Amino acid sequence: MKTVRLGRRDYLPVFHAMQAFNDRRTADTEDELWIVEHNPVFTQGLAGKAEHLLVRDGIPVVQIDRGGQITYHGPGQLVVYTMIDFKRRKTSVRRIVSALENSIIATLAAYGIAAAADPQRPGVYVGGKKIASLGLRIKNGAVYHGLALNVDMDLTPFTHINPCGYAGLQMTQIADFVQPAPSLDNVADNLVAQLREKLAFEAV
Repeated sequence: MKTVRLGRRDYLPVFHAMQAFNDRRTADTEDELWIVEHNPVFTQGLAGKAEHLLVRDGIPVVQIDRGGQITYHGPGQLVVYTMIDFKRRKTSVRRIVSALENSIIATLAAYGIAAAADPQRPGVYVGGKKIASLGLRIKNGAVYHGLALNVDMDLTPFTHINPCGYAGLQMTQIADFVQPAPSLDNVADNLVAQLREKLAFEAV
């Protein structure tokens, strides 16, 4: 599984690159993890409802092809796109989602943060507040999009939406529990190690 570090990027070019990668992949294409930090953007999933955008604040809103509702990406948030052929790995999308959640939980534990998944809604939570979001697109036996983990960012834009469609859902981040906050690169290194371990389903 190849790791690609993209640095800080606008959202749309990366989104289009994900679509292109998935469309041209073959049975022999190596799976990849894309590590990126985005400039401010709201992304609205396929089932997204306009009423979940509460405040128009000049941050662009992009309609995309993952599941779920609206979320925010911005500087200080670690985004990992999981370009995975799940059929070749003889697994299911549900197991991939669990592997992503468990990788985030293990990463946070390394910083002394006790987090958990919620069986009623995707993502990872600390004391009822959401610290990481998940959203995937399934196409041609593979998945793309992935996860977003809040590290050390301005959480204000989350108050301008109903995050992931949940009114009043509070967000949190690593910096709320660890000072000084670890760097994005440090968290990325730890998270990638966990993802490589927990996504190591049997390949054929």
